[in-house]
Amino acid sequence: MQTLDAAEVERRLDFPSLIDRLREMFRAGCELPTRHHHPVEVPNAPGAILLLMPAWQVGKHIGVKMVTVFPGNGARSLPAVMGIYTLLDGLTGQPLALIDGPMLTLRRTAAASALAATYLAREDAVHHLMIGTGALAPHLIQAHATARPIRRVSIWGRNAVKARDLAAELRTKGLPADATKDLEAAAREADIVTTATLSAEPVVKGAWLKSGAHLDLVGAYTPTMRETDDDAVRRGRVYVDTRGGATKEAGDIVQPLASGALKDIVGDLFDLTRGQVQGRGKANEVTVFKSVGTALEDLAAAQLVYERS
Repeated sequence: MQTLDAAEVERRLDFPSLIDRLREMFRAGCELPTRHHHPVEVPNAPGAILLLMPAWQVGKHIGVKMVTVFPGNGARSLPAVMGIYTLLDGLTGQPLALIDGPMLTLRRTAAASALAATYLAREDAVHHLMIGTGALAPHLIQAHATARPIRRVSIWGRNAVKARDLAAELRTKGLPADATKDLEAAAREADIVTTATLSAEPVVKGAWLKSGAHLDLVGAYTPTMRETDDDAVRRGRVYVDTRGGATKEAGDIVQPLASGALKDIVGDLFDLTRGQVQGRGKANEVTVFKSVGTALEDLAAAQLVYERS
């Protein structure tokens, strides 16, 4: 059985290949049981959560991602979120690989946004604005640069030092990145705006988006969190990665659906990859994509990692 650490997972999951693999998996589909949430008591610390996310393709592979969320880990100088992915043979149940869960998640999440952009962003999109400087940000920037001919990357974060440091790191990898302090001005100029924050309130306004912009919402993973406002969903054609996940977990979808600001979700990644709905139709329209993640993406990425042994 293979044991694959974060560095090896990142090396094996180049974005062109991973985007193509996700496209194939959304077209083919797989079995996706509801993920399991289990509260875990922690002595003398905040309660934790155990998450189990299974998926399988009959006769091929079974995969389970196990994630733990321990909010008190900061006091122990440990990450709050950790995890591992187990890939099994679909014919025998034999364990095939133990894969670093956080890196697998980072890569597949970024690739899913880039996959959506191949249908929703303008083909001539050259300016990418990244809002947020967390672990996902560099992967999202690299993934979008794979999907579209990006020639300018602007990075904004609440911590300006982190934004500058991330831009400097990306420049060493050949990406044309610079930090910006003026979020509104950058959002008004960008062809693709990506958000990956933990914000409970909108950080980007729909009124800022120029004609033809694509808004890629990746953070705000609970119904009470939001990264954009009602104007964005009123202006744009709205798509999601999966309807079941987005309409239950994503505040950027749940809240405007409840208020009536959002009338319709045009489609999800199943629809787009299968040609069942149209992506971008006009050069000047605004498109919005909301990602919450799915075990299908984990399985697709794990299969690709294992095949490259």
